[in-house]
Amino acid sequence: MYDVVILGGGPSGLAAGVYAARSNLRTVIVEKGLPGGQMQNTLEVENYPGFLEIIGPELSEKMHQHATHFGVEWQQGEVESVDMDGLEKTVHLVGGEILVGKAIIIATGAQPRYLGVPGEREFSGRGVSYCATCDGAFFRNKKVVVVGGGDSALEEGTFLTKFAASVTIIHRRGELRAQPILQDRAFNNEKIDFIWNTQVTDIVGDGVVKSVKLANTETGEESTLDTDGVFIYVGFLPNTEYLKGSSILNNEGYVVTDGKMATEIPGIFAAGDIRDTPLRQIITATSDGAIAAMSAYHYTETLD
Repeated sequence: MYDVVILGGGPSGLAAGVYAARSNLRTVIVEKGLPGGQMQNTLEVENYPGFLEIIGPELSEKMHQHATHFGVEWQQGEVESVDMDGLEKTVHLVGGEILVGKAIIIATGAQPRYLGVPGEREFSGRGVSYCATCDGAFFRNKKVVVVGGGDSALEEGTFLTKFAASVTIIHRRGELRAQPILQDRAFNNEKIDFIWNTQVTDIVGDGVVKSVKLANTETGEESTLDTDGVFIYVGFLPNTEYLKGSSILNNEGYVVTDGKMATEIPGIFAAGDIRDTPLRQIITATSDGAIAAMSAYHYTETLD
C-alpha cells in the first residue's frame, strides 16, 4: 500500500515525487520510459529558472536523482487501467502487476499529434520524424521540412539548421503562434524559409522520403516540394487511453482539475501536460506536480 502512486515520470511526476516524499508519504512513480519524459528529447532547455542552459537528458537525470534521494520508488511499467472508486485506488500495469495507493497523481503527459496524411506512417523513421534532437544529425547537408507554427516547430526548426542545408517551415495559417523570441530567431536565420497558408496533403518517397505534396489553404492550389525529411509539430494528444470513458476527461481527452490539481473524484489528482491547461512547459509541469503532491498529502491526512 502506497500513500501516493504517481503515473508518469516526466517533470510533473518527478516534482510531485519530491514534494510527496518530503511530506513523509510512501511514494512510487510508474514510468514506461526514461526519467524525464519529453525532456529526454529536448537538446537545449533555456527557460527553466536556475539554468541559463541545460540539455534535457541532464535535467531529467537531476530531477530523477532528486526524487529518489528523498525515497521515491521507481517502477518501470506501463499503466493498463486504474480503478478510482473507493478509498483504495488500484493501478493495473501491463503484464498483470498491481499497485494500490490512497491517492493517485496522473502525470502521463502527451504525445505528438499525427498529421494523418498518406505516407506519414509508412515513412516514419525513414524521413518522417517528431523529434529533431533525436534525428537531426541524420539530415546533415540535406533539405528538410518542418510542419507547424508553434513553439516546438520553431525551436526544433532552428535546431535543425545546425545540420540541414535548409529548413522550410510550412504553416497552415498566415502567422505563427510561437513566442516572439522564437519567431525572431527563425526569421533571422538565413537557413530557414517559410511557406504560409499551406498544408501537407501527402508524403511521397521510395523507401525514404523524397517530397511532400502541398495545398494552399486559401486558393486550393497544389504543388510539390522536394525534401529529404519531414519533421512534424502540430500539437499533442494526451496519454489517457487507460482512462478512456472516465468522467475526469474532457472532450479532447485531457484531465480536468481545479486549482489544487484535484479532479472530481476524491483522491485522484493530475499534473502537467495531461491537464486541460493553457501552457505546457517544464516549469508549469513541475509547479503542477508540487501542488498535486501537497493536495494529495492533505487528502491522505483526512483518511487517518
